[in-house]
Amino acid sequence: MNTAPPRLEPETAEDAPLGVVAVRALCDFAARAGDLDLRFTPSPSGSEGVAGHSEVTARRGAGYQRELPLSAVWGGLRVQGRADGFDTVALRLEEIKTHRGDPALIGANQRALHWAQARVYGHLLCTQLALDALDLALIYFNIDTAHETPLVQHHSAAELRAHFEALCTRYAVWARAERAHRVARDAALRGLAFPFPAFRTGQRALAEAVYRTHRHGRVLMAQAPTGIGKTMATLFAALKAAPGNGKDPGTDKLFYLTAKTPGRQLALHALDTLSQADTPQAIPLRVLERVARDTVCEHPDKACHGESCPLAQGFYDRLPAARQAAAQARWLSKTTLRSVALEHRVCPYYLGQEMLRWADVAVGDFNHYFDHGAAWHALTEANGWRVGLLVDEAHNLIERARLMHSATLEPAAFQALRQAAPAALKKPLDKLQRRWSALAKTQTQDHDVLPELPGDFITALQQLCSDIGDHFAQHPQDAVDGPLQRWWFDALHVLRVAEGFGEHSLCDLTRDTGTGRVKHPVLAIRNVVPGPLLAPRWATAHSATLFSATLAPMDFVAHMLGLPTNTLRVDVPSPFAPEQLAVRVASHISTRWSDRQASLTPMAEVMAAQYAAEPGNYLAFFSSFDYLQQALDRLQQHHPQLPVWAQSRGMGEPERDAFVARFTEGGQGIGFAVLGGAFGEGIDLPGRRLIGAFIATLGLPQVNPVNEQMRARLQALFGRGYDYAYLYPGLQKVVQAAGRVIRTEQDHGTVWLLDDRFAQPGVQRLLPRWWTTPSATPGVTGV
Repeated sequence: MNTAPPRLEPETAEDAPLGVVAVRALCDFAARAGDLDLRFTPSPSGSEGVAGHSEVTARRGAGYQRELPLSAVWGGLRVQGRADGFDTVALRLEEIKTHRGDPALIGANQRALHWAQARVYGHLLCTQLALDALDLALIYFNIDTAHETPLVQHHSAAELRAHFEALCTRYAVWARAERAHRVARDAALRGLAFPFPAFRTGQRALAEAVYRTHRHGRVLMAQAPTGIGKTMATLFAALKAAPGNGKDPGTDKLFYLTAKTPGRQLALHALDTLSQADTPQAIPLRVLERVARDTVCEHPDKACHGESCPLAQGFYDRLPAARQAAAQARWLSKTTLRSVALEHRVCPYYLGQEMLRWADVAVGDFNHYFDHGAAWHALTEANGWRVGLLVDEAHNLIERARLMHSATLEPAAFQALRQAAPAALKKPLDKLQRRWSALAKTQTQDHDVLPELPGDFITALQQLCSDIGDHFAQHPQDAVDGPLQRWWFDALHVLRVAEGFGEHSLCDLTRDTGTGRVKHPVLAIRNVVPGPLLAPRWATAHSATLFSATLAPMDFVAHMLGLPTNTLRVDVPSPFAPEQLAVRVASHISTRWSDRQASLTPMAEVMAAQYAAEPGNYLAFFSSFDYLQQALDRLQQHHPQLPVWAQSRGMGEPERDAFVARFTEGGQGIGFAVLGGAFGEGIDLPGRRLIGAFIATLGLPQVNPVNEQMRARLQALFGRGYDYAYLYPGLQKVVQAAGRVIRTEQDHGTVWLLDDRFAQPGVQRLLPRWWTTPSATPGVTGV
């Protein structure tokens, strides 16, 4: 027998016309059965899994081969992957799975999937080494205890072949249909026409830049003014670039990522328009809308397993028919997906997760690709997809990514948990309590930044989370949404964030102001620069376009988001003429914290005078709800006849819609809103629906100990601490808010910048270049 490392055969179109499928993907598709079951302890992170595999294989002796590349072609389908390890002396192939908790609690359906993978690798190895039989071993490795649990089976080569061919037979039917879909899709996209008679000014330049970027696998930052049709331009160009050409395999999928619901709806509307564009029938494009699990859960009072939820029971048995129906439906909005899922009695959310594998375009929130353990990124990596990213309103990704990679642990919730937790968890809870008390004794002021993560505390937190996971596995009824589960999720998030801790983040203690006897501090890990954590996500993607009306300064955005050094940049000139927008600075007003009360009357007079000179609809933006309310009260005191309405805290979607609905074509009044909130971007009020805006703040983050620590860290990293922490993020919000006023080349309006700092040259350099109209108002500065 030849025991040399098996050779991975070169892939060719001739021997694998149905394409290539990874062993794991083949088994996920064809070997799953039974219930959907999410009761078990959390899987180790990717880096923990790699470390666990390395520790197991390092224990093996001579003649042990690691990471064997294996492949075979069956019926035009190439199946390939890397087996974890092979003992050439014992003729034993090992499939290593890292885990936490008791391996006996791993469900039968999950274990069956692991055995399926091991058997496929076993067949590939028997074929390449001409073996008659083989031992297969599942090695469950507990990353917390470093204990191995081996499960061994002996199989003949004939048994393994029969298993392999059964899986391939199921998958090949789908692969043929997918190949036909891809051919039809690419042919239609090559002939895709722009759905309107002409491009808007600036829209063609943006589309051309996006096309070149996605065609050649690059990253692009595109700053383009509000109102030119960025959504349509980017989608049209990226889809046009998707088909392969000769040796170029093209793009498998587009991920359109947004920060807010309105952006998702705009993308879906554009895709609907494009799919019907200039063709006798709809382009065969599978479009998937993804929303948060909580918003589509049919049984929020039940746990995600077959003994609790009827849509989880037998999920994998009914999935093939549901998957087929969803693929035929093609347009998989959340409404359509729900309809298909309920017709086949499966969970809508997890049917959507399955259909991501087969969608051409997926539209969803930033977190689907950039968050910890994000499914879109994990599947892209696991399946080797060539993915194109379209990141809408990309300036928002900085703060959103910071939040994704930050975590806080509150002492009040922990103390409440200790009082109500099961007795079996008392010991690990008490241990964490002692570690928390030790941290409290080290604290010297209300806000302390630690030089490094508190190692003993993190270790105790890891052990407690492991014990809670074991408890849930043994008592699944306790895993239904409740205080223990919610705290567990928060603690797991802290551990995930801690794993990526570095100079891009801070760990701090804030003294708790509660009334308890022991004042435990609030522990926070705060990301300052998300770039190092996002860089691997850009590397995984084939191409990416980040676009927004406010990506300036581009060096700031590139640094904060960790973009490649060869990222392309384009700044599309505004199609709007300076005379369309009168920009005025009220240089006699200061909105600094100490001047807030003195600013109220002058602001009210500016608003009333502008409204009297040109009645119509206006938006007024403020830095906080408190400041908004004070300004609103003063305006109503001095000018009670002026119609006003205001944003309130915690507005739901119906209330937000009602706020926007007040801006009618013939309406009059001033809507008060918070800068950076729901009405500062993403709403479209063309024509007379909005003729002006008052912006009573530079949008600067509040000066406090946390932001000052962030400023200091940004100064150390980039030498521009104040600009990166305060000025640039604030002015991005200002420009976004002002961008609500001019939406088309026929619009005219006025923007009032109500703060003397807007007259400073350093601030004016950061405002849009086309804001050049001088003011003729005495005592008022023009931009």
